Amino acid sequence: MKLVLLSGGSGKRLWPLSNDARSKQFLKVLRDEQNELQSMVQRVWGQLDKLGLTQNAVIATSKTQVEMIQSQIGKDVSLIVEPERRDTFPAIALASAYLYSLMNSSRDEIVGVLPVDPFVEDEFFARLLDLEDVLKSTNAELALIGVKPTFPSEKYGYIIPNDKKSNNGIVTVNDFKEKPNIEEAKILFEQEALWNCGVFAFRLDKIISLLEEKGLPTDYEELSVNYSLLPKISFDYEVVEKKQEIVAIQYDGNWKDLGTWNTLTEEMGTNILGKANISNDSKNSHIINELDIPVSILGLSNIIVAASPDGILVTDKDASPRVKELVEGLKQRPMYEERRWGWYRVLEHTKYVNQTEVLTKRISITAGKNLSYQYHNHRQEVWTIVKGEGVLLLNNEFKVIKTGDVVEIPVRMKHAVKAVTDLEFIEVQTGNQLVEEDNHRLILNWDEIEESIYTLN
Repeated sequence: MKLVLLSGGSGKRLWPLSNDARSKQFLKVLRDEQNELQSMVQRVWGQLDKLGLTQNAVIATSKTQVEMIQSQIGKDVSLIVEPERRDTFPAIALASAYLYSLMNSSRDEIVGVLPVDPFVEDEFFARLLDLEDVLKSTNAELALIGVKPTFPSEKYGYIIPNDKKSNNGIVTVNDFKEKPNIEEAKILFEQEALWNCGVFAFRLDKIISLLEEKGLPTDYEELSVNYSLLPKISFDYEVVEKKQEIVAIQYDGNWKDLGTWNTLTEEMGTNILGKANISNDSKNSHIINELDIPVSILGLSNIIVAASPDGILVTDKDASPRVKELVEGLKQRPMYEERRWGWYRVLEHTKYVNQTEVLTKRISITAGKNLSYQYHNHRQEVWTIVKGEGVLLLNNEFKVIKTGDVVEIPVRMKHAVKAVTDLEFIEVQTGNQLVEEDNHRLILNWDEIEESIYTLN
């Protein structure tokens, strides 16, 4: 059985900590067994690894999330990178073509698809493996996992089984209901409908045949080039609603979608993250603070304060699911990102009337990691080293840099840096197009960078 984990999201529901580059699955607000902070994707990947499932797993994601994934779970993970954001059907189709043409998987291979961020016990993933047996023992085209509800909820979609009870734990799916109102949810609860947790399995042939019917390539590289030809539609609408034989199995353990601040804070294990304090008469309140200034709550209960370089949110817990509506039209560059080499935080961004821009960042490179060999056409940079030691490549020459040094990088000057110890510096960019697209990366690997320079010299 092959597994495809879907890692997407626009980062709106957990604003301001999440953004287009750092969706909810990357927020380090949960605790692991050693009481260290971890993200949802780190938690799920660790659970899969316990069961030996990571060897057969790939992650389908967007370009903006690649470095975050590699930073958090390692650069060796197999990634299916969408050329552009479309929807879940194109992402799953591209992953299927990858399994078929590059991994040489048989058309009879069972493929399981799941979100990258469910909050579940380890037993959930063992149940996931049962989907393979279900498909092989029935004539079903799709097999799903449904969670037994613990209360009538308006937040989740429902799988509605037919009236016939199954003796073998497999139910035939009659219909689906997306996020009902509370009265509908009560009726579904009484009918023993299941929460739809977005986990399903199918034979690889189903998607490969569908691509062939549409006249689309089944080769991964070709489909990637022609990705825009895939319909921009969800897997539910394109596949699930058109399938006649759908079955589901039930999971009876704990399951949560930590997609809103009120559900996420229930699993944090602490009321405070970052520089903060809460008064004794403030009950059931949480502070998540990524800024270097303290945040306090005084005499207010049942609220959440979340602060990051992207903004500050103060919300009643019951109102927190509406955050996405509030910030839907907010357009700004991500002010904090994790990368394969470390992280950066935007300290200030100013635009002047003559079109000149000044962008100031605090950049941290983990010991042993490096920035790529690159140049910029539209900006100059000045680095002030504030912590650690590194090796700088500038103008085809290597030199050691350390705390207190200042480095000037002119426009179009090729440069790279490797951290010997954890290295931090303040970078001031000045130019007229301070955008990611002006990072022209030549070589990523430091050994290859050194080899190219020594060969040149």
